[in-house]
Amino acid sequence: MFTSSIKYRELKSKFFFYIICIFSFLAMVPLFLILWELLKKGYRQFNLSLFTETAPTSMDAMLAKMSDDLIPGGILNGITGTLLILGIAIVISIPIGIFAGVYLAEKQNSFFANLIRNLTDLLQGIPSIVVGIIVYIWVVRPMHSYSALAGSVALSIMMLPMIIRSTEESIRMLPVTLKEAALALGGSYVNVVFKVLIPSAFGGLFTGILLAISRVMGETAPLLVTALGASIVNWDFTKPTSSIPLLIWEFYNDPNLSDLVWSSSLLLLLIILVINLTAKSISKKWKIQ
Repeated sequence: MFTSSIKYRELKSKFFFYIICIFSFLAMVPLFLILWELLKKGYRQFNLSLFTETAPTSMDAMLAKMSDDLIPGGILNGITGTLLILGIAIVISIPIGIFAGVYLAEKQNSFFANLIRNLTDLLQGIPSIVVGIIVYIWVVRPMHSYSALAGSVALSIMMLPMIIRSTEESIRMLPVTLKEAALALGGSYVNVVFKVLIPSAFGGLFTGILLAISRVMGETAPLLVTALGASIVNWDFTKPTSSIPLLIWEFYNDPNLSDLVWSSSLLLLLIILVINLTAKSISKKWKIQ
């Protein structure tokens, strides 16, 4: 009787183990299908011109398709615009996010900290198009122009929740004795924060920042009403600027440029995959013990 019970439990464990393996594999299937589809349709236009030339006109693309040639041009204006918009968004969001996260970790049970924590969670759930419309009212209308700065403000608002919560969790995972030892040695609170807490939690902080960047890199909706887009390479943050997601949307709406949708999407997906893999690697290397 006892032996049969052991065999039944082993059989049940194996059954659920294989069920978990099957569903885990099914969770990966969409990613592999998306990668396969992008590689199959995007490899023809994935060449040097994609990185060195600006987006072609609809007429140039139509003439190229009529002669069965590759569509000339690339997405240089989108790549530079993405770098400009993300660069400003990082400068805005990282200091605010890290200091807010440190405050939540240090004053975790205070009324103000709970209020900020709840508002941060609510901010994370706001649809991206709503953030874009709010930033349009706050930045675009006062400046009387769409701009890279407005797009950066929208993306920085979307990056804040992940940076704040990852910073808070990373700081809270540090042993209390670390902070107490630093204070006992006579260090001021400012020195403890900048020279002990933040460097010790660097792995978690940096991972959260990279994940926040990869999350907003593919956003299109808020940039449609803030950055608008541009057909030329623009480094002026007060002027309308393009980005890779904006170009994908423009290519999608033009039948002559539709082939560029796949190569642009493939490039964007590869960038996001690299950022995520880097974040995983850093998280593993600088894991808080």
